[in-house]
Amino acid sequence: MADLWEHAGGLNTLEATRLLLYRPRYSHATLFSGIHRLTERSTAHFGGHLYLRYPDPALHAGPRILAPDADVLGAFTQALDCALYTRPLIPEKTVFHLTGGLDSGTVATHAAQRHPGLITSATLLIGGPGREQQVRRRAEILRATPFGPRDVVIDATTDQPLHPSCARVRGALISPYEEPLHYPFVRMAEEIAASGAHSVVTGLGGDEMVALSQAEFPHRASGRMEDAASLPWIGQRVQETAEFGDLGIAPPAAVNSMTLLSLETSAPVLLRAGLWPLHPFADPGMVELGESLPLDWRQLKQLQRRRLTSMGMNRDVTHPVERESFAEIVRDSLITHGRSLLHHMLKTGSPLFDARLIDPDGLKQALLTLGLDTYEERRDSQLIEVIHLHAAATVFL
Repeated sequence: MADLWEHAGGLNTLEATRLLLYRPRYSHATLFSGIHRLTERSTAHFGGHLYLRYPDPALHAGPRILAPDADVLGAFTQALDCALYTRPLIPEKTVFHLTGGLDSGTVATHAAQRHPGLITSATLLIGGPGREQQVRRRAEILRATPFGPRDVVIDATTDQPLHPSCARVRGALISPYEEPLHYPFVRMAEEIAASGAHSVVTGLGGDEMVALSQAEFPHRASGRMEDAASLPWIGQRVQETAEFGDLGIAPPAAVNSMTLLSLETSAPVLLRAGLWPLHPFADPGMVELGESLPLDWRQLKQLQRRRLTSMGMNRDVTHPVERESFAEIVRDSLITHGRSLLHHMLKTGSPLFDARLIDPDGLKQALLTLGLDTYEERRDSQLIEVIHLHAAATVFL
């Protein structure tokens, strides 16, 4: 997107609304009018003007009844092999992002078994009560599986998002869709590249591969205006536009749209460091397998849990007790670095104020209560998106 910054004509209110309400949608739209996303299988027509055409919806499978002798884990292993080895993989040049979670753990341990002593692992260490558990679970995975001797570890409590050294904070042309926890992921990518690797394998898409349908588990979409009632900084234009969030979105793809958005988010940081991203769970064959599995293999990610259990992992790995997330990192970063950035935004102005997407009085009110003792995760964590969109709007426009 940075290459197209001169084409940014203004803010796209509908897309800004989606992002500010944490309800992203996969479509041709971006935050800026004049810059468009070419979605999967879409066609761009150039004539007197640009016209983008969506493809037909992709066909999807549904849950099937297993044969009495069905070997689900065997089929899963075969699908993993197909996803990993469709293209040549050089183990010595490939790093596996091993967070300690079920998805990355499943992929990384599979590769380590295939290439004993050759696979390098990497991770970002989180904060909060899940940190000790993350360290412990990763140690168990690395002990129980023949990984290589090198493990790239970046401490995200030190290299925090919104750090003054972050390119996004310093005013670089960073896409608003690029990794929200930018600085620690950049640091990890730099360390991986320095090790001589040229590819990074992740567990992205694992949630969506075994996701439950609305019929199996009815749930309400997030990001509606009633969810934003506690966000005092939401502007008038967002309130007026929220109900139209699903207009103009792309048809179903072979891969879940949330997976596609996640891959779009993670790719720039890796590519900029000279690393090629690989995401086995986003392989269409893996997706089709997940869609075909009965409910009891998908519920609570039983597929990944049973796979790791079959490899001898203990319950600390397969059934963690503590939540492991970047929530505490976001909180500390907002309080340590974010408050000054938001104060500066209020002092100097913002395109988000001018477009009535953010209410400056409401933002000022939120800043008054942004502290360790008054921090509310469901509300205050979303201020980081305000900072990202302000940074992008300021530099692109």
